[in-house]
Amino acid sequence: MKVTAATILFLLASVSLRAQGLFQFGLLPSLNLNQKLNKGWRLNYRVESRLSGAEGKFSEPLVSDARHELTDLSVIGSRKVGLNNTLAAGYLLRLEQSGVTQRTIQQYTLVSGYNAFRLAQRFSTDQTFSKGEAAEFRLRYRLSFDIPLNGQEVDDREFYLKINNEYLNSLQGGTYGLEVRVVPSLGFAFNDNSKIELGIDYRLSEFLKGPAESVFWLPLTWFIGL
Repeated sequence: MKVTAATILFLLASVSLRAQGLFQFGLLPSLNLNQKLNKGWRLNYRVESRLSGAEGKFSEPLVSDARHELTDLSVIGSRKVGLNNTLAAGYLLRLEQSGVTQRTIQQYTLVSGYNAFRLAQRFSTDQTFSKGEAAEFRLRYRLSFDIPLNGQEVDDREFYLKINNEYLNSLQGGTYGLEVRVVPSLGFAFNDNSKIELGIDYRLSEFLKGPAESVFWLPLTWFIGL
């Protein structure tokens, strides 16, 4: 937990030091379907929309900008390769007014269980292709904590806390970029096959080459097991 707390403090300090930085916030509603197959295989289907609410500069008045930015449709197939290890690969289709973007995804996940929480590490790469733009290649690392708020396991009709901390390295047209994300969420498990999460998705980028850009999303995700 010390790593996550230190990262949050770093992000807040960065925003304070760059008061002229840009910001944006909005909603991220999504539906996440998980289907178990034979021999440890699993398919994940996800639909997520990005709804912008406002944007501007920290030093200037708030500017309303309510609009639908995009919708992502993705499918990822995964298979356990050990007791707590999973390999996955998938495809994402991004629908925007400016056109269609395609992305291929590769992931490796390692999960460790402890008495009071569950720790998951995800290493992933993806390649994004869109018309009129150079291909983007990203290397990502995400650290996640799942913490039950009642007892040592999440049972039916109980709340839990999830904290994600992710670092995204990107290379596009010879230009390197780094984005840092911190996502604390409160979840509620209806049962083993249905749960919902609401959180704050904070993203910090552009701080390596100019005024930082801060993006605040409110993700609302419904997970359903098929």
